[in-house]
Order: sequence, then C-alpha cells, then structure tokens
Amino acid sequence: MAQSTFIVSPSFNEEYFSEQKIQELQNEFQQAKPYKHLVMDNFLKKDFADILHDNFPPTEKLAKHYNGINENKSEGANFGDFHPAFADLRKDLMSKEFAKWVATITGIDDVFVTDDNLGCGLHEGKNGSFLDVHIDFNIHAEKNVHRRLNLLIYMNKDWKPEYGGDLEMWNADMTKCEKKVSPIFNRAVIFETNEISFHGYSKINVPEGMTRKSIYTYFYTQTRPDAVKYHDTIFKPRPDEALTKKIATNTKETLKNFIKRQMRKVGIVFK
Repeated sequence: MAQSTFIVSPSFNEEYFSEQKIQELQNEFQQAKPYKHLVMDNFLKKDFADILHDNFPPTEKLAKHYNGINENKSEGANFGDFHPAFADLRKDLMSKEFAKWVATITGIDDVFVTDDNLGCGLHEGKNGSFLDVHIDFNIHAEKNVHRRLNLLIYMNKDWKPEYGGDLEMWNADMTKCEKKVSPIFNRAVIFETNEISFHGYSKINVPEGMTRKSIYTYFYTQTRPDAVKYHDTIFKPRPDEALTKKIATNTKETLKNFIKRQMRKVGIVFK
C-alpha cells in the first residue's frame, strides 16, 4: 500500500489517504454528475464500523423526530446518549487533519465542521421513512458560515434493493433522477451542497426492527466564491407526484423560507 500523505486517525480506512488514491478521488469528484460527489465503500475501518453498527441507537434515543409532508425520519447530535465510539468518530470527523483531506479531494479550501447539531450527528428512519428531494440550507443561520459539503456514512448491513431508500441525485431542473446510491453498510458519500444539488430518498419498506441508518457531517467555509442569499432547506416535488402534493410542497416551502428570512433579519433564528 502507498504511504499515506496524511496522518490517518483510527477511524478511517488508510486506503483513502494514499497519494495515489487522493489523486483518483480528486478526478472522480470533479467529473461526477449531476453534481460533484464521491462514493467510497469500506470508508471506515471494518472493526470500528462494526462497533458503530452494533451500537447504533434506536430512533427513540435521537433528539429530533420529523413526520410531515416532506420527511419522516429521526435525527440526533446528542452524543452523550450514544456509545462512546460515536464520540470518537465525531472527534476524527471534526479534526483539522480530516478537514485538510476533505479540502484536498474536493478542491474546496479551508473547510471545517461546526461544533453543534449542524456539524455532526445521526439520521435514522423506521419502516415508511422518507426524505423528499431538496437542496440544503446554504448558510448556517446562527454562525453565518456557508455550507459547502455533506458527508454521509451509511450503517445498513444486509440492505436489499427491494427496501428502497437509495440516495437519489437529481438534475438541476428536477426533471430526472440521474443517479441512485444504495445506502449499504460502511459506504460514504460526499457531495457538494449548492443551489442545484437536489437529493433525497423515497419511502423505505424494511422488515420489523430494521431501520435506515446514517452518520452525517456538514462542512462549511467562512465565505464562498458565488454570492448567495440565505435560504433554509427547500423541498421540491418529483415530477410524478400528485398535483395536490406539488401545490402543498411549493406553498409550504415558499412561506417557510419567507418567514425564516424575515425572522433572521431581526435576529430570531430557528434551527
């Protein structure tokens, strides 16, 4: 194996930190469609990934639960309630060395992770969970820094195609899903977050006791080259959805973002 260019933490598979692999990742990221992204299997060291899987908390232990017209999932960054391995991973994901690696493979300089629930955490969904297609909020409402990248690490062993739940990557005008990524165990996906990075997952159908699990990390920069105005998450209906849902989604999202922008102007922030 080629020698690593970076100091590799105990969490990560050393393969991804060699000079040769970094060059491959740089090329793949820049050329990926419909927007810049990477899919990396066996991203964490196997023994460590097994510990995370075996100790992934039930949805009841996560702090937030969403059940609305556009999403049905749970989310938590309450690491004090989780197995210590999750805090260990969080520390590594937030390290300056890992940020340097992320910047190197993506070409986005000076990235960092915020020390809050909009930095690292867990996502989980029971049977019926879904997340409609959307672009993410572009500016951290409290810290006023720019969200640039998402990193997702999936924790789903024995995941079958019939369960659904693939990460969908849509084109810029929301007419076509151009790529699907199965959320299989120890697979990581990193992608650029911008005004065209539409993504989500359809409703899952899993056996009793099974859930769709992932670990998230969001990377920020102090500034960005393209001028953008603040917006929250913006959901978009799929082309084949019922007219009633299209109207409800578009109306809700327009109103939500208008209210949040106005509240932000007077210093009131909702995470």
